[in-house]
Amino acid sequence: MYGGRSAALPTFPWDTLADVTALAKAHPDGIVDLSVGTPVDPVAPVIRDALAAASSAPGYPTTAGTPGLRASAVAALARRYGITGVAESAVLPVIGTKELIAWLPTLLGLGGDDVVVVPELAYPTYEVGARLAGASWVRSDAPQRLDGAPPALVYLNSPSNPTGAILTAGELRALVGWARENGVLLVSDECYLGLGWDDTAPRSVLHPQVCDGDHTGLLAVHSLSKTSSLAGYRAGFVAGDAAVVAELLAVRKHAGMMVPTPVQAAMAAALEDDEHEHEQRDRYARRRALLLPALRAAGFTVDHSQGGLYLWATRGEACRQTLGWLAERGILVAPGEFYGPSGAQHVRVALTAPDERIAAAVDRLDPDR
Repeated sequence: MYGGRSAALPTFPWDTLADVTALAKAHPDGIVDLSVGTPVDPVAPVIRDALAAASSAPGYPTTAGTPGLRASAVAALARRYGITGVAESAVLPVIGTKELIAWLPTLLGLGGDDVVVVPELAYPTYEVGARLAGASWVRSDAPQRLDGAPPALVYLNSPSNPTGAILTAGELRALVGWARENGVLLVSDECYLGLGWDDTAPRSVLHPQVCDGDHTGLLAVHSLSKTSSLAGYRAGFVAGDAAVVAELLAVRKHAGMMVPTPVQAAMAAALEDDEHEHEQRDRYARRRALLLPALRAAGFTVDHSQGGLYLWATRGEACRQTLGWLAERGILVAPGEFYGPSGAQHVRVALTAPDERIAAAVDRLDPDR
């Protein structure tokens, strides 16, 4: 008998939005799709030029990544985020960080006797990765207080998807200390690390203030999808504990998990150029500055949302009811229940829409309209 793995997985969340999507699309001025955090802005010329220059690459790429890419990643982590002490051998490019998160428990050899901890409100792929490996999983923002044996792996996500909440350096430091005492691998998804708002600077789990420069038992997952609009390139990398990265490299070599050579060149260019990253951040800041007060004026409470690409909003009712209210106005968002039971009265509103569509959403939310 073939197949059967998909039966162990939950329904793909966005497949459940067909009705409200159709309702939003029926708006006379078209849909404003704020449901998915997919980039909409152009890829910077410096990145596209690097991709084109490397397009004549007939040979297989290296799984470990080119020396130039690894060096660019190490330099960018230090320059942009204050992360020091990362060896180039402790950086590994991946085919988009969703791929890494989905397969990380399997690549590490976790199985039925292992427990993976995901945040109480979390990106669904953390759970999916545990399921694919046959491991158990549990939701908790305080893994140190769980009963039983310590888990094998704990995921962190700061700034959070969906809530935009940011863990302080002190909170991260406490988790690092507990994880080391108990032999737990701490994996921090830092996809939105460069997107802290209101003068809030998110910290990496690899930052010296958090780990004292010792990366043992720690992995940081970084994506260029948001900071450089490279979701279509599938461009990301993982860095941290050199021994764990070496293990991932060994397995990924056998599995043929290689980032294409032109994409590696584009990644290096993106990591070396801060100007386009600052411009992209400014675009998101402008969109946030428009949407946040518009939601509040329309009767929403916006919780957390100190960082990242989303506003975590509620009208104090079931999220599907809010979803319908917004769809009647041609606005599509994601229901909070996608991310865990405690999101049942919230919706996630993405900042990833063109400026004209953001302006349309603001206009439609106007209570006096």
